[in-house]
Amino acid sequence: MTNNKCKKRVNKKKEVTMKPSNEKDTPIQDYEDDDIEEMQEADLKKLIRTLRSSQKQILELQKSLMDKIENLSRENEILRRNQNEMKQLVQQETGIVTRNHNEVKNSIDQMKNTIESLTNRMGEAEERISDLEDREQERIQSDQRKDEEIRNLKHIVGNLQDTIKKPNIRVLGVPEGMEREKGLEGLFSEILAENFPGLEKDREILVQGAHRTPNKQDQKRSSPRHVVIKLSTVKHKEKILKCAREKRQITLRGSPIRLTADFSSETLQARREWRDIAQVLRENNCQPRILYPAKLSFVNEGEIKTFHCKQKLKEFVATRPALQKMLKDVLHTETKKHGHQYERR
Repeated sequence: MTNNKCKKRVNKKKEVTMKPSNEKDTPIQDYEDDDIEEMQEADLKKLIRTLRSSQKQILELQKSLMDKIENLSRENEILRRNQNEMKQLVQQETGIVTRNHNEVKNSIDQMKNTIESLTNRMGEAEERISDLEDREQERIQSDQRKDEEIRNLKHIVGNLQDTIKKPNIRVLGVPEGMEREKGLEGLFSEILAENFPGLEKDREILVQGAHRTPNKQDQKRSSPRHVVIKLSTVKHKEKILKCAREKRQITLRGSPIRLTADFSSETLQARREWRDIAQVLRENNCQPRILYPAKLSFVNEGEIKTFHCKQKLKEFVATRPALQKMLKDVLHTETKKHGHQYERR
């Protein structure tokens, strides 16, 4: 037995000595109790160094692991804090969004209420506007009826004035103050004697009155006021005016004057409106005349045509190309003039 144990130890030594010198011992190498007892001192030191090295590596590995665990703990803590902060931020943002949503909802509700209120007010305003438009239309129609009535009344008054003034003669150009010696009736007798000696001896021609118009003299007016002579009959007035048209030049003490019929202001305006047309007709030898009270008469194609208003004249001119060409400019001017007057009104 003793020899067997010795052989084993010798074999073990041989195995130890036969290992390559560069081969390293690992800390996990197993040793049996008998082997440890039989180890030499050098082998024990080597084993101790190996164990210390392994222990050192283990400590370093443990420290590294602890550091990693500590880092992971810190990172985990940071992540947890970040998660909490994010949670709080999300909760805050959710609260803000909720408040904003509620505010927007309230604003929308207010806007809906406002729009509904405005819609109702617009409906009321439209009804009021409609009522006002109806009233305005009624007022316009009423004004039109009143204007028509006023025109009719003016026409009636003008006709009455023309009827009253029908026997009158209006004398233009008699200087102011000349009537002081003989009076206006004496001046009219002097006019008849100077221009119509035959009429001056006619005892049937009676002057029923004479006056200047207007009654008050306007100091700013350079021309003298007109003299109105009222005769007893229309026949005498027409006779005197016919003689005046034949003589053409009427004078008083050598100064030129004019004799015309006396009309209302409305009739005078109507007669003035024929002047431009009559002038064009006169230049084309149509023999125009303005008849009593305010009618235009002229010769066309050998026939005497008479018109009491311009509308009838325009309708007639539209059927006569030559006459239409003759009066085109003056009728167009009259139309524009009346258009401007309508716009000013």
